[in-house]
Amino acid sequence: MEKTLVICPGRGTYNQTELGYFQRYHSDKAELLARIDAFRAERQQPLISALDGAERYNLREHSRGDNASALIWACAYADFLSIDRERFDICALTGNSMGWYIALGCSGALNEQGALEVINGMGTLMQQSLCGGQLIYPLVDEQWRPIPGRSEQLDALTAEINALPGCELYLSIRLGGLRLFGGNEAALEQLQQRLAPEQGRYPMRLFNHAAFHTPLQCGVAEQGRQQLPATLFRQPQQPLVDGRGYIWTPHASDNDQLWDYTLGHQVVEPYDFSRAVQVAVKEYAPERIIILGPGSTLGGAVAQSLIEIGWRGWRCKADFLQAQQDRPYLLSMGIEQQRQLVTG
Repeated sequence: MEKTLVICPGRGTYNQTELGYFQRYHSDKAELLARIDAFRAERQQPLISALDGAERYNLREHSRGDNASALIWACAYADFLSIDRERFDICALTGNSMGWYIALGCSGALNEQGALEVINGMGTLMQQSLCGGQLIYPLVDEQWRPIPGRSEQLDALTAEINALPGCELYLSIRLGGLRLFGGNEAALEQLQQRLAPEQGRYPMRLFNHAAFHTPLQCGVAEQGRQQLPATLFRQPQQPLVDGRGYIWTPHASDNDQLWDYTLGHQVVEPYDFSRAVQVAVKEYAPERIIILGPGSTLGGAVAQSLIEIGWRGWRCKADFLQAQQDRPYLLSMGIEQQRQLVTG
């Protein structure tokens, strides 16, 4: 068996090309989908089967927090259940942003019902408030090499914008070679005006995303703590690496502290996905990394996080791509060829 790190996806991973993902890959998991649909029906929310089975992808509907969260959970959890356990021995789990909630569910720190309550509940609260937004800008060049002085430049720009009246701007997520900013509308407008165009697509504003992982979400965190009790949380069955790089181990984790982090720090402070990945590989030295679907966009951020620490001798994008040809270290379940290696 191969020691394996599992990485769970966050918001923004179910897009037009993922339409029909659940029915395409998980026709054998009709009972799981029925349970999720029943949960959503009780709350008078669109059914996941209807969203996934829609004739066309609707950005406004599919990307809403109250829809996207449960949709991504259904696909990712079904993927997790499809991993060939005779070949892959899961040594730890982590995730990006909302992927932390998914990791809690996959690890058993939340049971299936509890995970759906947390994921659907927090997604709904985020959509109801939709406070602020997110914007992405690169820290690396197109070969995934660090751009000299870029981090310092962005730190200075953040301070400069925060000095303007009515502006609030924060680091939201450290995502491999990308920095995600979270802020209010005034700050994001200033940021977009001041950032030079990069690589044909940056700066990139994320549609239907709030200012996740910033103090602007304090109200959402408080509502979440009121609606989602600590009794939902249990001991994880596999180690979990959170958005600080802290490890929650089986049989030695405090359930109340896990609840407090998940609905406190994790909501209102920066999420360091890069550090989570780096700590996980250093601590557990996995022979493989499996990235759950839907989508395959998280693979670049994982590779960039590993390149940053010179993992397996990788120094740039070309090194990583060459290694992937010989014997893929990263297996993304959103990529058909790699998926087949995971599911057997």
